[in-house]
Amino acid sequence: MKMKTTLLATATLLCLNGVTFMSHAQQLYRIVGPDGKVTFSDQPPPAASNAKVTTGRSGSFGAGSAANSSLPSELRPIATKFPVTLYTSKDCAPCDSGRSMLTARGIPFSEKTIATPEDVAAYRRLSNNPSLPFATIGSQQLKGFNDTEWTQYLDLAGYPKTSALPATYKNPPPAPMVAKAPPPPPAAPPPPSVRDIAPVGENKGIVF
Repeated sequence: MKMKTTLLATATLLCLNGVTFMSHAQQLYRIVGPDGKVTFSDQPPPAASNAKVTTGRSGSFGAGSAANSSLPSELRPIATKFPVTLYTSKDCAPCDSGRSMLTARGIPFSEKTIATPEDVAAYRRLSNNPSLPFATIGSQQLKGFNDTEWTQYLDLAGYPKTSALPATYKNPPPAPMVAKAPPPPPAAPPPPSVRDIAPVGENKGIVF
């Protein structure tokens, strides 16, 4: 419980202090490293990194093969290449704000909840971050909720500025960060011993 409280308290501070974090954001860069990993940054990579760099804003990026046939055609390649995942916890106001922002804009996303010590340990290994909310857009990590910052990265990935989802579309329900293992099946009854075998006719069988 103490660790969870720390996560939520820090998340709240990040949300409050992050209001001006990206208010004067500059040009963003889409960087493809030599290993093919795609990241976004407001700083260009070093010249010696041999990374491929593209600059742009809304609609500049996001091509890929369709992965989810339930999405409109304009969203399929974007959601395939830059899937959005939101990490949240209970009683976390900034988490609620992040979820509301994604939902209002019509972003298809999955949500992972942090509730158990196992969830917290897995979350720390993934994010190296003590706070919530936390989101990923492709391989780009967003720590703490800031509407301006999240909007910029969603624009850069190519997500529409207004919802293109059908009215019937629903994101998958939130799932625990660490899936709970199913309970083991009940143990099979032991096989009968020789003592349990009833004698047949006059043959009393084996007596121990």
